[in-house]
Amino acid sequence: MIDVVGLTIICIGVAFDLFGCIGLIRLPDVYNRLQAATKCVTLGTCGIMLGIFLLSGFNSLGVKSLICIPFIFLTSPTAAHAVARGAHTFGVKLWDESRMDEYEKYKSQQRESLLI
Repeated sequence: MIDVVGLTIICIGVAFDLFGCIGLIRLPDVYNRLQAATKCVTLGTCGIMLGIFLLSGFNSLGVKSLICIPFIFLTSPTAAHAVARGAHTFGVKLWDESRMDEYEKYKSQQRESLLI
């Protein structure tokens, strides 16, 4: 029974990774692509790791896959935030149909507070 659950979680993880990769190709700008990479690929990879743990149990492979899950959850969003902030700082434009730029409003508020 645990094998079926493990394989199902791995299949769901592979599907999330596939959707994340499709998002990296299809989405219009770097900010939207980062969202696809961060959300889908993080969840998919962690699902694959959890499925590997369920299939292998508490041996060296299973424990290593369990150890990788928190690292992926911590490093992937942090790296995506750093890339997005760097892209915004260096002037990479948003997609033409983007509605708002919250970070630009935040930066302008910071500049105004420094002038006072």
